[in-house]
Amino acid sequence: MTRIAIIGGHGKVALELSRILAADGQEVTSFIRNPAHAADVAATGATPSVLNVENAATAEIADALRDHDAVVWSAGAGGGSPERTYAVDRDAAVRSMDAAAEAGVGRYVMVSYFGAGPDHGVPSDNGFYAYAEAKAAADAYLRGSGLEWTILGPGALTDGPGNGMIDVDPADTSKGTDTARANVALVAAAVLGLPATIGRTIEFRDGTLPLAAALQPES
Repeated sequence: MTRIAIIGGHGKVALELSRILAADGQEVTSFIRNPAHAADVAATGATPSVLNVENAATAEIADALRDHDAVVWSAGAGGGSPERTYAVDRDAAVRSMDAAAEAGVGRYVMVSYFGAGPDHGVPSDNGFYAYAEAKAAADAYLRGSGLEWTILGPGALTDGPGNGMIDVDPADTSKGTDTARANVALVAAAVLGLPATIGRTIEFRDGTLPLAAALQPES
């Protein structure tokens, strides 16, 4: 990979991912909604670009993504109204996938969450329900899109230090699923360079295995 587009570029995971990729010599375009965030993005080594994906049509997103090698979706409505959650986390995400295909950008990495899917188990009267439904729909669409996709499912996000040590698909979650945002960024950067992660949903938390070993496909 040489030219990476990050959608949702001012989020904590995205800012850390920009730093990692830029330090590795990658060219990063980081799409943000608020022009006031441009300086924060530029400080990571990425090139900020204003694009409100909530309102942008597929063709507009495709124009922005053209000539990139991969897309990382790290955007989100961040709570609030269910309507806006569906508009961003489902509808805009789906448009970005269609746009990637239209622009000829085959590689697409989705930052989702641990436990996402149609069997998420969140009650309809829970404030998290709209997000769970939106992510389930977006992830399902991506799996059927024909893109070279990877879906990342980090656990409960923390601001702890990222040490590059994770557990993938842990069977026992009795001790929690805490995942440092910095580790999420490290995983996202790693999978971009690992073709073996294409077509995989990778759920993980902070753990005991180095990234290279943890991300190896099961034999």
